Amino acid sequence: MVETTITVKHKVGLHARPAAVFAKTAQGFQADIMVRNITRDTAPVNAKSVINLFKAAVGQGHSIHLTANGSDEESALAALVGLIEANFGDKEE
Repeated sequence: MVETTITVKHKVGLHARPAAVFAKTAQGFQADIMVRNITRDTAPVNAKSVINLFKAAVGQGHSIHLTANGSDEESALAALVGLIEANFGDKEE
């Protein structure tokens, strides 16, 4: 299992389009991937489900804890961290 903590800087957090992009990226991996909103102290949710990501209520500036467990866990986590760091492909505002 690999894990990391990162801050989401996107203006809507993990909601709407960013959540869909995040879930779709996570679905491309075999590893089990979980997201926990540290800022709001939510329970971990499955990163491959947009609905579950909405339940995590991740807003702009929130810190999240990501865990991945499986054969491609390292590449899965690297891809998701890269997506967050790239602001989900949106220009900074």
